[in-house]
Amino acid sequence: MNEIVSRYCPRIEFDSYEDFYANYRCEVPDNFNFAYDVVDEWAALQPEKTALLYTDDSGLMLSFTFADIKRLSGQAANALLDLGVKKGDVVMLILKQRPEVWVLMCALMKIGAVCIPGTYQLTAKDLEYRCNIAEVKMLVACDDTDLLQNIAAAAPRCAGLKHVAIVGESVPLAYIDMRAAIAKAERQFQRIATETRDPMLIYFSSGTTGMPKMVLHNHSLPLGHIVTAKYWHCVEDGAVHLTQTDSGWAKFAWGKIYGQWICGAAVGVYDTEKFIPLEMLEAIQRLRPATFCAPATIFRYLIKEDLSGYDFSFIRHTSVAGEPLSPEVYHKLKELTGLEIREGFGQSETSVMAAVFKWLPVKPGSMGKPAPLFGLTLLDENGDICDDGIVGNMSITRAGKNMYELAAADKTAEGASAPVTGPSDFPGLFRGYWKDEEITGDCWNGGTYQTGDMAWRDDEGYFWFVGRNDDVIKCSGYRIGPFEVESALMEHPSVLECAVTAVPDPMRGQVVKASVVLARGFTASEELKRELQNHVKRVTAPYKYPRIVDFVPDLPKTISGKIQRNMIRKKDFDELYHQ
Repeated sequence: MNEIVSRYCPRIEFDSYEDFYANYRCEVPDNFNFAYDVVDEWAALQPEKTALLYTDDSGLMLSFTFADIKRLSGQAANALLDLGVKKGDVVMLILKQRPEVWVLMCALMKIGAVCIPGTYQLTAKDLEYRCNIAEVKMLVACDDTDLLQNIAAAAPRCAGLKHVAIVGESVPLAYIDMRAAIAKAERQFQRIATETRDPMLIYFSSGTTGMPKMVLHNHSLPLGHIVTAKYWHCVEDGAVHLTQTDSGWAKFAWGKIYGQWICGAAVGVYDTEKFIPLEMLEAIQRLRPATFCAPATIFRYLIKEDLSGYDFSFIRHTSVAGEPLSPEVYHKLKELTGLEIREGFGQSETSVMAAVFKWLPVKPGSMGKPAPLFGLTLLDENGDICDDGIVGNMSITRAGKNMYELAAADKTAEGASAPVTGPSDFPGLFRGYWKDEEITGDCWNGGTYQTGDMAWRDDEGYFWFVGRNDDVIKCSGYRIGPFEVESALMEHPSVLECAVTAVPDPMRGQVVKASVVLARGFTASEELKRELQNHVKRVTAPYKYPRIVDFVPDLPKTISGKIQRNMIRKKDFDELYHQ
């Protein structure tokens, strides 16, 4: 039995999904702090236990034990304190997958400071907005050339920014050398008192409208990811788990630190500057993960490569999240490698909400069944539970009190109102949108959190993703989910990847458009366009076929690989109405 997991979960083995859903519990102490109570505890129990196994594009291999992470995070915490960073202060980290990500995230938890992870693709405008609205006191970034230029442009306009530190070989004289600061800091670190309800982590959401919202989590979040890691990723104590993602995305919290370390797994790290399928395959061979998770985009590209010369026998469990995986990709990967991919679903606001858990048979294209604790269900526009087969808003209904109401009684260390608490049996659920009480209140309706993601449930209780509520296409009275059309297109050998969106139409309201990236060996033509349209008519309901097919060299994506359909819609709208 895993000694750390059993401290928080009275029971960790279950006979079936039904047993798991009904009887899983997680006990959350009032003063839980992941850095002290998990990382430092592993260092005390098994100091030589591997915490990180790192590789990069050059083939470099590095290994860090939990004793290493405890020592380095203590030194980093002392270095931050020496710079004036204190409990409640906000620090932004933009570090790709440098080992310092894990060191500094743990250091910030030890201090009680708030961490904002960011992607290296943030522009100067993005940085200025985030630093000012979140009152960022310190920014720590890797030595990426474009990123350094954007920081130099934004920093003078960030009123509360006191320090900029750089991790890398080339540190401009104007900035702090973070590696040097950590190396010279005192090794002994005295525990600072923190509470579970204290703010710990903020993710900027990539919403489809308006400015990004600040998704606030407290120190209970890591315990929420026990379900993510143990029962969906199926990580193994002492074995390597690889989730491929940049540190700036919430998938990092899902797959590269919290649940994995609680369960005793070593986190595999492939620190790449650019996703190249063949280099990803080589990195997998070096890391040899027992469990592997990646965005759907990675799997879509991998199946187009010659996989016959690669060994996948060491991978015992494979999963996907970020966006749905089409059945065609599932079947092709299983044919080529023998790997069976299990989907999971959640948001920056949550830990895993639904998944094809280990007891469940896979239904390709389905996100599986609800996770315990959340009370996930589907609600219609009136707040009523949807019947099987009816599309509804995925909603968390077991919150008891409205989180927004609970937040009103709470104060941060600064004395400002912020939603930083909630029921103790709800680890993994965000505490609100920081500094935005109106949006926080809107998303909680009578104690129910409505996610804005639309799905339907089949007669066996499996959930099937349709799309964001603003992605669903309304054409001639029909509601068409982009994923079902994309899945049909992906079955055609000419399609490498695609995105389906709505285009305004004066007669039908909206029509379906498919933006298609072609696989190697295929050329765009009117004939191929008609072939794809007829293919969709055969595979799914004829009214869902794309009336517009646009062959494109690539699709707009977040750094995590998630397709940005909102960017395609915006471009089409601008071209239609602002010519």
